[in-house]
Amino acid sequence: MKKVQFTETVLRDANQSLMATRLPYSKFESILETMDKAGYYSVECWGGATFDVCLRYLNEDPWERLRKIREKMPNTKLQMLLRGQNILGYKHYPDDIVRRFVRCAVKNGIDIIRIFDALNDMTNLKVAIEETVKCGAHASGTISYTISPVHTISKYVELASELKQMGVSSVCIKDMAGIMTPQNAYDLVSGIKDAVDLPLVIHTHSTTGLAFMTYLKAIEAGADVIDTAISPFSGGTSQPATETLFYALKELGYDVSLDENSLFEIANHFKPIRNDYFEDGTINPISMTTDTQCLTYQIPGGMLSNLLSQLKMMNALDRFDEALLETPRVRKDMGYPPLVTPTSQIIGSQAVQNVLAGERYKNVGAEFKAYCRGEYGKTPAPIDEAIRAQILGDEKPIEGRYAASLPADTFEKAQQQLGDKARCEEDVLSYIAFPQVAERFFDERKKNEEKRVRYTITQA
Repeated sequence: MKKVQFTETVLRDANQSLMATRLPYSKFESILETMDKAGYYSVECWGGATFDVCLRYLNEDPWERLRKIREKMPNTKLQMLLRGQNILGYKHYPDDIVRRFVRCAVKNGIDIIRIFDALNDMTNLKVAIEETVKCGAHASGTISYTISPVHTISKYVELASELKQMGVSSVCIKDMAGIMTPQNAYDLVSGIKDAVDLPLVIHTHSTTGLAFMTYLKAIEAGADVIDTAISPFSGGTSQPATETLFYALKELGYDVSLDENSLFEIANHFKPIRNDYFEDGTINPISMTTDTQCLTYQIPGGMLSNLLSQLKMMNALDRFDEALLETPRVRKDMGYPPLVTPTSQIIGSQAVQNVLAGERYKNVGAEFKAYCRGEYGKTPAPIDEAIRAQILGDEKPIEGRYAASLPADTFEKAQQQLGDKARCEEDVLSYIAFPQVAERFFDERKKNEEKRVRYTITQA
């Protein structure tokens, strides 16, 4: 009987996909001990946008949040999503910072680090994988899935083989747009399982309505772990429901060792939370629907909402269809990058600029120029040289690995700039990732502590 295991995403990707990661620790603290008994392969609870949002919107220290989750869940592997050389930000960081970040993540409670790169440039994964292995944690080498003339089954199998050589403990196929069809999943999993003797994890989204079928065919071909979300936070741009797949796979004869009573309790905990966020508008009903446009434009749900948001700010919602058509054109010009953070934002923003300017590449953002310069790594196919020349002018693209050119004293400089605002290595890393946001958080933290001290003295 084949064993199929589950990664629960409600604490990270599910709430990131449906409500922009606005779920505070206080909303799920009381259910963590039950989640710890559910029998999950892992619980994805950190990384991705959680770090930024904790500091920026929730007034929480992301490191403290992780430590508290670890304390409540001693028996379950805690998992995070790391953007390779980008860590959790939107640009590349020096190797030393990547290594420090990985070490601190493991020290504060992370067991599995799922490491991906938006361009599938293996040189952008190397340092993070090395350090994860060195720290004794599980490095899950990740392939960002997309469809293009250069993204073939054989190319993906080649990437999986490279990841194994780099020392990963598992391989993950990350289908961020929910565009992997059941047949593609079967062929891809079969190809990788034939070539690489490692556990294979499949990640998809329900955006296009394919996810349940895709998972079943992936499992049939030998996939070992699937990402799911507890039912109240499932569907739409999130993952398929944990309980539904648990029931279906159990009936099909697979070994799915989850505790049914725990799942029932977890679902009951999150139902009223979801309803509250529906009522206050935090969860947009559109994010809970099926959107098959992604199959045509290959645009992830989060990217679609970003396009809408940009156009709305510019009073140009009537140009949405044009922006949708322009996005795959820009993607082709830029060498067919998978559309995942940060490339999804870079390509989407430029498509909007092209449409609104009425002339392609007349206005170009700093990140888009950096992409053309080669700061994000090697593109899957070559960038259109005429367009690159139009954007860069006489400036030459970067040769070699961009991170190698970054200053080696970034940590020490940040430490100096912060002074006594930084109380530990983790504070300095927060500042390096998000300088203004972190500094504001540290100032607020100090004010709140002073208020508490004053309150304690007056009560005494």
